[in-house]
Amino acid sequence: MANLVYLLEDDTSICELVQCTLDMNSISCEYFTTVKEFYDALDARTPDVVLLDIMLTDGDGLEVLKRIKSMYSQVSVIMLSALSKETDKVKGLNLGADDYVVKPFGVLELTARVNAALRRRRTTTVLRAGNLEMNVENMTAHYKGEELSLSNKEFQLLRYCILNEGKVMTREALLTDVWGYDYGETRTLDNHIARLRKMGLNFETVFGVGYKFVAD
Repeated sequence: MANLVYLLEDDTSICELVQCTLDMNSISCEYFTTVKEFYDALDARTPDVVLLDIMLTDGDGLEVLKRIKSMYSQVSVIMLSALSKETDKVKGLNLGADDYVVKPFGVLELTARVNAALRRRRTTTVLRAGNLEMNVENMTAHYKGEELSLSNKEFQLLRYCILNEGKVMTREALLTDVWGYDYGETRTLDNHIARLRKMGLNFETVFGVGYKFVAD
């Protein structure tokens, strides 16, 4: 599964530079210049890391930060800002930012910080949602205290779903992020969901869109 970074920044030249640099380092990056575009993308697909400007033309980056952390707490957020005072940094970090980079910044340093954030995400070994618990390190999953017998792909699918619990996940996003492709018609996803449902897990069908995993 490819790493995915979202960048919310109203300076297009910065966006293009960061996107190009991350792409060269095998990190997929999508950028947005308005808060609305960013929220629409966030609701459709959850990234691993968000790079977030504070002073935006159509909003306040700190308010965006609070929304991300309240709804998608597993997402790492790195603030990018020209506000360089210690009080500015402390405010961002206290609101939940995982890192704070002052403009102007070096793209190599930023890439290193993104990679560090991705490594920290990978070290989070235990995921929980309701009665479901997954240990990423040893690839085990327990539901209501009972261990689930999962294939590797079922485990990866369930991990993706627990990270997006409560969200509508499109078929395209599931096929791209779990299987690595988004083309053609396939029953593979439906068959995997059906098997997880037989284990008691709650997957709601969103007709014409995809699925929503709801923990209980």
